[in-house]
Amino acid sequence: MKKSLYIIAVALFLISGSAFSQSPLPIGKTQLNFGVGLSSWGIPFYVGIDYSVHPDITIGGELSYRSYHEKWKDKYYYHNVMGFSGNGNYHFNSLLNLSQRWDFYAGLNLGFYIWLSPNDYYGDYNSGLGLGAQIGGRFYLSKKVALNLEIGGGNAFSGGKFGLSVIL
Repeated sequence: MKKSLYIIAVALFLISGSAFSQSPLPIGKTQLNFGVGLSSWGIPFYVGIDYSVHPDITIGGELSYRSYHEKWKDKYYYHNVMGFSGNGNYHFNSLLNLSQRWDFYAGLNLGFYIWLSPNDYYGDYNSGLGLGAQIGGRFYLSKKVALNLEIGGGNAFSGGKFGLSVIL
């Protein structure tokens, strides 16, 4: 896993290292993020928003949903999981001299997850507050739309997520 992250970071740096550096999300601007995640408990869908408070720092929030079923003691159970989280990210564009077409970032998130399950299973459950971390990158297809890939740990998207970002 670490080796893959290093390869991604080096590739981003080499591809865009000689370009003019500038944050793709100007201060005071907002971007909408949405897509799917990777998980062993169903396919999570997410929607989130990031707000730029500094040329290199964004804060934001995210909602996620997934459903899955499992067989336990010869009976099928259907579960729904909803997640609510806030995040903060540092964007390495200035530090690594990345072009505006790229956005490489890392940060922390604080989230809360609710599992809704049948009462004869274990009933409903909530995670309490949990701290996680993420590292990700975006490639801007235009001045407002980007592909987004993120790998995280300690949260509902520990396997990662893929989606689109749109500057509003």
